[in-house]
Parts: sequence; structure tokens; C-alpha cells
Amino acid sequence: MTIGMHSPFRYPGGKFYARKLILEHIPEHENYVEPFAGGASIFFAKDKVKYNWLNDIDEELINCFLMIRDYPEELIEKLQGEKATKERHYFYKHDYSAQNDLERATRWYYLNRTSYSGIMKAESCYWGYGEKYSMRPENWGRNILRTSEKLQGVKLTHLDFEKVFENLPKNTFLFVDPPYFSARQDNFYTHFFCQEDHIRLCQTLKKYSDQVRFLLTYDNVPEIRGLYQWTDNIYDREWNYTIGRTDDQKKITRAKSRLENNKGSRYKGKEVFITNYSHKITEKNVEFVQLCLPL
Repeated sequence: MTIGMHSPFRYPGGKFYARKLILEHIPEHENYVEPFAGGASIFFAKDKVKYNWLNDIDEELINCFLMIRDYPEELIEKLQGEKATKERHYFYKHDYSAQNDLERATRWYYLNRTSYSGIMKAESCYWGYGEKYSMRPENWGRNILRTSEKLQGVKLTHLDFEKVFENLPKNTFLFVDPPYFSARQDNFYTHFFCQEDHIRLCQTLKKYSDQVRFLLTYDNVPEIRGLYQWTDNIYDREWNYTIGRTDDQKKITRAKSRLENNKGSRYKGKEVFITNYSHKITEKNVEFVQLCLPL
């Protein structure tokens, strides 16, 4: 399947590098919803359908999406002439005082594009821009315009996921990408799941399972397999990748280096794809990708 455009954001834990693999599991549909949008890599990779809804509990993320959708030229003007420097990163992180939604989006966009792995939680939002691997500021405007065009007509909300399920249109397909069950999240996300949230999500999906189709992605751990043994399919899926680091990223502290090890090392993403439907997919379930491409 042909991959569409990139997400406008860098996002920790996003599905950018597993897009092709995920798209192979998605059936035809007219209504598409992501309750945990994050960077929304799958929405941007696939074709738009009749009805599209992106939701995330992170209000700052959704505000930036809204400003890109509704006021792209104004956001571009705010970012016009910006340089990717540690000094400007420090300014936006510590000194910049946003007075309205547009200025909030300006701050969020700048920090997201220049922070290590797109981590936005204040305590872990470190400088992480590299000329070789990061999108240059002079290209941000084009990125915003392309994203704005894709977002036209898309519903954008920041709700708890249960509220999303309560308001789904009929015959909806959901791509559900919650925080991992076993991973430490509080270092990287402003909002994160506790064990009760994982159980609540399972109960919600089961409650609405007869009304919608869903593809749920999770870390491959026994607890998740046990929770979702009632579903139609649990696929083991994996993909190989390597990580290339910028010079600045080589100097990060131990706390920030938890996401990576040695430059050029091979890694394997291992997850379960859980569905409540049967769908013909290709036999190939390993995809190699190079993570040091410009984003």
C-alpha cells in the first residue's frame, strides 16, 4: 500500500516506522477514528474517508492541530524567520508567554520540532535538533500547509477515550494506539496510563465491539494477551530498524538515552496487533526501516 504524507510532529512512541505494516491490517471503511491520535501517523499515511475524527487527551497537541487546520497562514507567520538553536529552544521552553491559542501552538510546534524525539513533557523536553536528520525551519511552512489541507473537515477533540466511544457514528473503524502497558511513560508524556486505564480501555472496547471494528496496537506482553483473549485475532508483529543519532543527541544524559543505545545498532519493534474482525493480510510481517531519515 502506498504511504501518504508524514505526521507534522515528532512523537515518542508514534507509529511512523510501522505505518506500512499497520495499513496492511486496515479494512475498507467510511468512518475513521483515532481515540489516541498522538502524532496521527496512520491518519496521515492513509487516504481520508467520508468521516475522520482525531482525538487526544493532550489539549496542547490538539490545539496545535486546530491552529494548523484553521489558521495555517497565521501560524506560519509566527514561525517565520525562526532558527533552530538551543537558545531559541530555551526561550520557548522557559521564557515565552503565550497569550492566545495561536501563540500556544507556536510554542508547541517549535519545541516539538526541535526537542529530542518530540518529547514535550517539561522535565524531559530537551534540545534534540540535528541539521542532518531534522526538518529545517525554512521547510516548516510547507509542512504546515500540507498538514492543514489534510486536516480540512477532520473533527479534532481532546477528550477521555470513553467519551469518544460514546459518540461514535455507526460503522466506524478505529485505530487504537494507547500507551504501552509495561513501558515507563511518565518520563515522556504529559498524560499517561495507569493499570486501571488499561483495564478500562479493554472493558470499553469489549462493550462496543459489536458496533465497531478496531485495530488495537500494544506491547507484546502476557498481561495484554490475557486481557484481550476475547477478541478475534492477536497477531505477533515485528519490524527491524536502526537508529542514527545527531551530534547533540550523543551528548544527552543517561535519563534521556533510555530510548536508544549505540549509534547504528539494529533494533526490533515487537507488538501485538489486536482486531475484532478477520481481514486478509500479506504474509510478510517484518519490515526494515532506517530511522535517520529527515522528519
